[in-house]
Amino acid sequence: MTWTQRSHDLLAELGGFLLGASCAGCDLPGVLLCAGCRSSLVPALVDGRTPSGLDVRAALSFEGVAARCIRRLKGDGETLLARPLGDALAAVLVPAIDAARGAGEVLVVPVPTTRSAFRRRGYRVPDLLIRRAGARTAQLLRIVRSREDQRGLGVVERAQNVHGAMRARRSGAGERVVLVDDVVTTGATLDEATRALSAAGYRVISAVALAATPSRRGLTGHSSSTHRRHGGNDP
Repeated sequence: MTWTQRSHDLLAELGGFLLGASCAGCDLPGVLLCAGCRSSLVPALVDGRTPSGLDVRAALSFEGVAARCIRRLKGDGETLLARPLGDALAAVLVPAIDAARGAGEVLVVPVPTTRSAFRRRGYRVPDLLIRRAGARTAQLLRIVRSREDQRGLGVVERAQNVHGAMRARRSGAGERVVLVDDVVTTGATLDEATRALSAAGYRVISAVALAATPSRRGLTGHSSSTHRRHGGNDP
């Protein structure tokens, strides 16, 4: 852990104490994220494919401490959690960028956030996580029609629900793209993002996510690696 990261963590803990916060993972009072829960965010890579065959790698499984932290970030405005979660995302994003790199620049494109979600939170979760992972975002996608809540829908229903919901903001000329989402279930949203970008002339190489849901309706070939990757989240 670098001095900058350690200083940020100390300030976060102090802020949590002053604000009467509790650990996002276990509700221990006075801290934003305790040492034990922080160690639970060491990436344990999850690999899979979307229904259309796009390779996806997630840093974490969406359960336990990771799920609780992500819910606090998305639902409760705990943006300081974006730092340790961004460190976890970096474990899959940085290698994906390196693997996609060819003669030109690799564009890191977040899955777009709905206007209602942005108004409610005041920030876009995938964008925030990408920045905390140390990468720059390319805002190439926008949502062009509303869609129903994806929760409770199966693979086919999710694909139908999001089809035609996105469009590229501008045309491309074969630029390489790595897509990023916060949580992936079936991969239908990533497939729609790929469709929109491909139609505009971009080349989507792969996709990464902070977490993948351990669902029977989840990604094809969904499997966890047998090792954990250690990085900046070690206590």
